[in-house]
Amino acid sequence: MASRFRIFTKKVFIISNIVLVFLFLLSCLAPYTNPQKGWVIAFLGLAFPLLLLLSLLCIAGWIIILRPRYAWISGISLLFSIKSVSVFFAFHGGSGFDYKKQPGTLRVATWNVARFIELKRNNNKGSQKRLQMFELIRQQHADVLCLQEFYTSMDSNYYNNILPLQKDLGYPYFYFSFDEDWDNYYYSSIIFSRYPFIDTGRTRYPRPSLPDVLLYADIKMGDDTVRIYTTHLQSNQLGKFDYDRIRKIKSGEDSLVANSRSILGKVRKGFSRRNIQAGVVKEVITNSPHPYLLCIDMNDVPNSYTYSTVGSGLQDAFLKKGFGIGRTFTGLSPTLRIDYIFADKHFRIKQFNRVAKFLSDHFMLVADVELRE
Repeated sequence: MASRFRIFTKKVFIISNIVLVFLFLLSCLAPYTNPQKGWVIAFLGLAFPLLLLLSLLCIAGWIIILRPRYAWISGISLLFSIKSVSVFFAFHGGSGFDYKKQPGTLRVATWNVARFIELKRNNNKGSQKRLQMFELIRQQHADVLCLQEFYTSMDSNYYNNILPLQKDLGYPYFYFSFDEDWDNYYYSSIIFSRYPFIDTGRTRYPRPSLPDVLLYADIKMGDDTVRIYTTHLQSNQLGKFDYDRIRKIKSGEDSLVANSRSILGKVRKGFSRRNIQAGVVKEVITNSPHPYLLCIDMNDVPNSYTYSTVGSGLQDAFLKKGFGIGRTFTGLSPTLRIDYIFADKHFRIKQFNRVAKFLSDHFMLVADVELRE
């Protein structure tokens, strides 16, 4: 009887392992599959870290129970995942970030500031956190600052967030699209600089995506002109109620089926719209007449069609100089790296820093770059 049970258990493990391998390999196809045609694979791309972990555990499990010949079931699948692993995990950890800038380098910082937390002038916790965010920006000593989900107002009852960055933090030059959120409230991405702009411009994404915009600003770096792009791609539009549903699913308080339908619909819509936006971004930046950097809140992970489209042929500053998973979004999952600094081939990435301070719902990214001779 015990022997039959062991045989049955072994078969269950083998079948489960094969199913896992199938799902894992599908997740590795996410960067190559248009989510408008294969949205299920795009969902599996989000699950890549979990599927990778389970595959590694399967290999370890077979070895521990002295059945190493079955470890190949997951082992072979890992060979096909090398490219996905290479964009998911950075192996280039250094000795830390040196805040003393080297001559000839340009320091660029990017951060989704979540409207600086508080909109209305007051002295509550949100306003105190807003001041902490400004201080964190000051500490980076960046030459160029790209901010997403930036908010400002002309109404004296609300915060004007451009003025403190200009006057107090030393960024006299900025380019902002001034997209109205409400009357006299403006919300978009923005580029600040310590150096004058030679040229600026913007590209709007087609509807029905949110009214986000791709901005650029040209600055002088030595005798060369450098173009800085920044943008924020379509989010999944998950609200407080959706996050509460996710919490209930995680804790087992409520049904996965009952709570996931609306969430999956929003995520699927986000995949589709980011796909369109990614194509626009790639077309625009590829036609840049100058060496360029792209600071982007992509709202998508490295193992995705969006990342593959936008990042193709570019240097990912985190992968060049970072170490680990590099989470940039503080909610939902510790594996969500959705903010990036990309550089084209004309640049050398000197150093990179992920500023892991829980002020916004994103972490700030900072990189020092220099032009190649």
